[in-house]
Amino acid sequence: MADESSVPHRRDPIKSSVGNVAAQRRRQHAIAVAKERREAVMRTKRLCRVGVVGEGDDPIIEDDMMTDEQLNILEDQASSAVEELKLAVSYQGKGALQRRVAALREVRRFLSRPEFPPIEAAIKAGAIPLLVQCLSFGSPEEQLLEAAWCMTNIATGNSEETKALLPALPLLIAHLGEKSSSHVAEQCAWAIGNVAGEGEELRSILLSQGALSPLARMMLPNKGSTVRTAAWALSNLIKGPDPKAATDLIRIDGVLDAILRHLVKGDDELATEVAWVVVYLSALSNMATSILVKSDLLQILFERLGTSNSLQLLIPVLRGIGNLVAGDDHAASTLLASRQKITDTVIPALVKCLRGEHRVLKKEAAWVLSNIAAGSVEHKQLVYYSEAVPVLLRLLSTAPFDIRKEVAYVLGNLCVSSDGSGRPQLIVDHLVSLVGKGCLPGFIDLVRSADIEAARLGLQFIEMVLRGIPNGVGIKLVEKEDGIDAMERFQFHENEELRCMATELVDKYFGENYGVDD
Repeated sequence: MADESSVPHRRDPIKSSVGNVAAQRRRQHAIAVAKERREAVMRTKRLCRVGVVGEGDDPIIEDDMMTDEQLNILEDQASSAVEELKLAVSYQGKGALQRRVAALREVRRFLSRPEFPPIEAAIKAGAIPLLVQCLSFGSPEEQLLEAAWCMTNIATGNSEETKALLPALPLLIAHLGEKSSSHVAEQCAWAIGNVAGEGEELRSILLSQGALSPLARMMLPNKGSTVRTAAWALSNLIKGPDPKAATDLIRIDGVLDAILRHLVKGDDELATEVAWVVVYLSALSNMATSILVKSDLLQILFERLGTSNSLQLLIPVLRGIGNLVAGDDHAASTLLASRQKITDTVIPALVKCLRGEHRVLKKEAAWVLSNIAAGSVEHKQLVYYSEAVPVLLRLLSTAPFDIRKEVAYVLGNLCVSSDGSGRPQLIVDHLVSLVGKGCLPGFIDLVRSADIEAARLGLQFIEMVLRGIPNGVGIKLVEKEDGIDAMERFQFHENEELRCMATELVDKYFGENYGVDD
């Protein structure tokens, strides 16, 4: 079996001359998705304002700003609501159920505030054991829904507030099973998703208590809302850094078929959540990647990429495509087997993202292209002669730094091919053409950056220009663009690899004593 500690990484021969430093990049990228997803797409934790069955009371009036006195009043009211719940739980007389549900609903209304939810006050007042009691098996569905709803919103709190739900986790997981109604199961899945979003420690606890399998089964049917919530919770549960959960998930019968079906037939919201599951599966587990690439997944993702205008969907679709192409040679071969497919479908879809306004889409599209351009010579030529190159050249000089770095990988990979010896072989006509179109200053700017990876990439490209453009033209071009000055900044750099590389280039091509008198 493949070593599950390794993860997909960029297939970039441009790096092989100084060692592949990207082996950990996919894992780091996958773990960082949580933060990026909160900022750019959606929150890892989700407040439940309206119940899973579409019911909800009028929300408490919100204030964007509250004084300390108002906050104290709000916390006192929440504590009083918990006290009323305590009385309702102990009451056994006529109308006991209605009283419990009404008390739960009142607590839930306070916890559903998007701003300043009094979670800490409710916990201090003793809400957790009461909610656990209300979630016990055999309780009426309305009571179960309200209790799970309260827990869902408590789990949106800080780390300590979320950890207060530890006693409730076994019941929340148990209610994911077939003995619970679909509405109760969905609300419990929502709560578990919020708990899993808190971090690795709570994910490990949920996994050890058996949350993975019932959540996976919830993703198998065609019910949009339930499947969407289950997929979102699963993406939080398997997001790593341990790849075992991702591997275990793809092994569950029916999961792969469900992923493919929902990506084909689901609306954008459902497809988005399922696509995020694909992102983590392909980023963290070699076994999952191997299984996914042998299916029709890549073609389905590219069809979604070419037809959807949903930013929320396009980001995980691009990320998933990049993971699959980077992590498996079979995937790259499958993707690029048809010249017509890549020129008519794949590259136009990626160029559409490069030309768009959204920064994340540009960066992800460039990353996918860098992996295509790192393939065979034929693959490089398909990109080189496509409409992508003029867009990439423009982005190299105008885009924000993180996008320019990804674009540089594409252009650099177009200029080299691997002969299997570890040293890249130049594709001189590509190199000369791209430099003639003005890409060299962009690479020299990367050398001047504080980013070590970008500086290394810039130095590698300068080395190719010096070595590959004949008749001393490359040397003159580097000097003309102040490349010598850019390299000499590494004379006393703390990074030994870059310091030696830059020094050797200056000594070899500009004379060992160049600049000493100055």
